[in-house]
Amino acid sequence: MAGSKIGFIGLGNMGGPMAANLVKAGHQVRGFDLSPASLAHARDEGVTTSASIAEAVGDADIVVTMLPAGAHVIKVWSELASLVPTDALLIDSSTIDVDSARKAHEIAAGRGLAALDAPVSGGVGGAKAGTLTFMVGGSDEAFARGKAVLEAMGKKIVHCGTDGAGQAAKICNNMILGISMIGVCEAFALGEKLGLSQQALYDVASTSSGQCWSLTSYCPVPGPVPTSPANNDYRPGFAAALMLKDLKLSQAAANSVGANTPLGAEAAQLYSLFDGLGHGGEDFSAIIRLLRGNAKA
Repeated sequence: MAGSKIGFIGLGNMGGPMAANLVKAGHQVRGFDLSPASLAHARDEGVTTSASIAEAVGDADIVVTMLPAGAHVIKVWSELASLVPTDALLIDSSTIDVDSARKAHEIAAGRGLAALDAPVSGGVGGAKAGTLTFMVGGSDEAFARGKAVLEAMGKKIVHCGTDGAGQAAKICNNMILGISMIGVCEAFALGEKLGLSQQALYDVASTSSGQCWSLTSYCPVPGPVPTSPANNDYRPGFAAALMLKDLKLSQAAANSVGANTPLGAEAAQLYSLFDGLGHGGEDFSAIIRLLRGNAKA
């Protein structure tokens, strides 16, 4: 679907690079954001910026939103659903609660519009490189229409099911990530107390039963994985505050369906404490500082 007219609402750290990749793929992208700095950066990347949502989406074949929370998505979709052409496809790539995602689908359906919830995994680096994973919820027909556009921004596109299924998959995945990172950090903190070198622990665990992504791709100590944020004073690829947001979403979802997630609940409490001490802007792997006992307010 090269050459589609795409409206893009939300041009921040994730949305900006995603919109830029759509431009690179040959699409006509009109973007809107409340931040003048985000608009300026998007213009530098070839996005045609707009002064309003209406201007950005008025003639769009597809609209993509990347917004902070469910309330923002509901507000923006309620506005744009009456502004877009009747055959437009709406795609939300924000990470929000499942109930809000389903409400967004209802808003679209009320106007006869096709819709997808399509949150992403891969962080800012993946957004810039166009290697994001999209977890997609919506009808087969809507997924078929949107897949080519998603492929311009990501490397793996997974249709997870019907309305809200993309958000459900994202929440479950990030709960695993938060729990596993804490486990890896605990192991390194313990190893240090036992006099074990970080490299030795990495060499053992990365090739045995302790192996996981949090260890082998995102090791929370400097050295073993040169590209991990630990080698750059935990400058965030994925901020601790964002991990806390996702863990809170996982617990809200668990409560809504009566699921038992004790490790997810504990991970949410630990990241809440870390964030409360003023470390929310650091990478989520910096939680090792809390577990070592040297995270100060």
